Formats: sequence, structure tokens, C-alpha cells
Amino acid sequence: MKYMQIGRSGIEASQIALGTWAIGGGSWWGQNDDQESIRTIHGAMDKGINLIDTAPVYGFGHSEEIVGKAIKDRRHKVHISTKCGIWWNDNEGSFYFSRDGYNTYKNLSKRAVKQGLEDSLRRLGTDYIDIFFTHWQSVEPFFTPVEETMEALNELKQEGKILAIGASNVSPEHIKAYTACGQLDIIQEKYSILDRRIEAEILPCAESYGITFQAYSPLEQGILTGKIQKDYVPEEGSARFGKKWYEPEYLSQAVDMVASWRGLCEKYNCTPTHLAIAWITAQGQSMNVLCGARKVEQLEDNIGGADILLTQEECDWMRAQASFK
Repeated sequence: MKYMQIGRSGIEASQIALGTWAIGGGSWWGQNDDQESIRTIHGAMDKGINLIDTAPVYGFGHSEEIVGKAIKDRRHKVHISTKCGIWWNDNEGSFYFSRDGYNTYKNLSKRAVKQGLEDSLRRLGTDYIDIFFTHWQSVEPFFTPVEETMEALNELKQEGKILAIGASNVSPEHIKAYTACGQLDIIQEKYSILDRRIEAEILPCAESYGITFQAYSPLEQGILTGKIQKDYVPEEGSARFGKKWYEPEYLSQAVDMVASWRGLCEKYNCTPTHLAIAWITAQGQSMNVLCGARKVEQLEDNIGGADILLTQEECDWMRAQASFK
């Protein structure tokens, strides 16, 4: 496993991080075997992954609770990132969505940030968070200036309750606003060979400030594993339902693209999953890749991508295959 510095935080993290959205279960992902989830987390750590990402809204606390159980006797061996900004304690905030009996709101007020942190500490069974992300950015009608949010985050950092500040789902303007108020070490954005929109402005902006970039959904929720076929139809209400690349027209193109990788898979004796992850790590020195898993076999398939070093010509060829008309 390769390791890298997270911004200027001093945190040294594995280039592949473990994402635990699916571990939260609920109507997004269905029921889980929590013991299998814990075995997966332990397996990730055994293979050198030392950064585990979660969030309160993943299973409405369940993901954090399972991560907390898994790291209870090995907290010193792992970095934990979690998030704030999706709020369901009360109805303060800008309404976001309803699911599993909860009404959620986007809320990055000082009160919500600090209370959210305390709730996460309790569920995780720890007294500090390594990286604390703002999950989604503030919007009207309940808009909170970045200055207020960062005031709360900086205070938590001074108190030793968080070690580094991250921001997820941001624009270049957000990045500039955060850095004007303190140290921002990492941003988290959707990025895959099929979704490269961040390359135009967000990625260059992050690089100019020395901020680590963490890519989420690098496998497009399974399409880039090669295990999804053209006739696949997501269950209504599931995490894949309504997503662009699962619409029949786009799914067909994506499946054909993955099939075209066969030669590279043979060259590197690897899976399409490995190639999809390796392509992202090849895009810059500051790339960290967040790979979700809730079963040990999924974990095994993710990790090998960090060991493949694609040439520039191979990266360019893969990019060309993904440039659909």
C-alpha cells in the first residue's frame, strides 16, 4: 500500500481509503451483516488501509456505530474521517431529502457543526476525529457563511477534537472561502473515468492551494467493476436508482467501454476495478481514492488498483474510450 500526506495536516494516509456508505445499510443499500462489515474493516486495516471514511447520514448513524465497534481496540492504528452538514436533529436548515423516516436539512451553522461532532464522537466511541468534512455546502434559504462554519471548525481543531478540516462537494469559490478562514487540507468530490467534470476548475484550484483531492464513487457504484451487464435495472429507491450511468443508453456505452479494457487487464493481470482505480491515482500526486466495501471480497478487488502504474499513453487511451458522443 502506498501512503501520502493529507494536505499540510501531518496525517499520513493510505492512498486507498475505505468508504463505508454501504455499511450503513438502510433503504439505500439494504440490510447488512454487521459482523461481515466489521471483518471488512479489519481486513482493510490488515492490508494497509489506514483511512476509513464515514458520515452521520450513512444509515442515520449506523455506519459510524459499526466503524466505532470495528476500531474500538485499534483506534491508534487508523485515521477516521466523518462529516457534518446533513442534519436531522430538528428542522433547522434548508430541506434536503426524506428517507427511512428522517427529514434531513443542509445545516452548517456553528451550532449544527459542533453538535454534529459530539454526536459522531459518541457513535464512533472516540474522543477525536482525524478529518472532519463539511458534507454538503450551505444553501438558501438557511444559508450559513463559510466564515461561521470555519469558526466552529477552527475552534474544534484548537480543542483537539478534530485534527484536520475537509470539505466535500465544493466549488472553486468554496475552496477559496475556506482557505481564507483557515487551513483546508482535503476536498472530497465525485471523480471517475466516466465523470471528469472536476478536472476543469476544481482540481486545478485544489492543487494551487496544496489541498489533497479525494475521489469518491471511482467505480460509478459498480459499473466499472465489469460485473454489471447491459440488462441491469436498479431497484427503485436504491442508491443506483436514477443515476445517469444506470440509464439504459449510458449503461450500454459504459459496459462496452469496460469490455474494451480486456487487453490492459491481461497485460497487468488485473480486473477492471483495478484499472479504474489505477487511472485515478495516475492523475496527480495528490490523489486519494475512496473505495466503498462492505464485504471482504469487495475489499480484495479494490486494493490491487494502487499497485498498477499505468503509462501516460495508457491513461490517454482509456480517457479516449470514455469520451462518448
